[in-house]
Amino acid sequence: MANQTTSNDGSIIPLDIITHSIYLIRGQKVLLDADLAGLYKVETRILLQSVKRNRERFPEDFMFQLSKQEFNDLRSQIVTSSWGGRRYPPFAFTEQGVAMLSSVLRSQRAIQVNVEIMRAFVELRRLLASSTDLSNKLEQLEQKYDAQFKIVFDAIRELMKPPEHKQRPIGFAPWKDDK
Repeated sequence: MANQTTSNDGSIIPLDIITHSIYLIRGQKVLLDADLAGLYKVETRILLQSVKRNRERFPEDFMFQLSKQEFNDLRSQIVTSSWGGRRYPPFAFTEQGVAMLSSVLRSQRAIQVNVEIMRAFVELRRLLASSTDLSNKLEQLEQKYDAQFKIVFDAIRELMKPPEHKQRPIGFAPWKDDK
């Protein structure tokens, strides 16, 4: 494919686009069918047809369909929905499921995209490990120093927390805290 654009590091998709497409659902990091189809530059229905023809390659720990409630919860977290008028909840693919897609989708782009997605999963694991290391080091420092620094450690711990996504009311209603 001569018309594909690549970044300076040779990847065809920037890492941040992939990492922003990874969701934590049922305690697993997953990519949704529509996001994968967009990365592969195929229609979602084509992606799912390929998967359905090879269903035995995608056990429940590789791919699962979101429940209607999970889908509604996910849609409410994402302000702009790219799912339009779907009639059914999307399928979620774990890292192993994405790897298995490379044996089902045989285009050169699919191979390259899968490599980039695997790199994104590795990067997320590295970031998670470094965050855990930082938490452990902070705890050691907290134990080492006396209570006068407790407020500083509490503030740092608060800054390390992932941001909470509170949903604002639609329209001109005043913002209310649920405290």
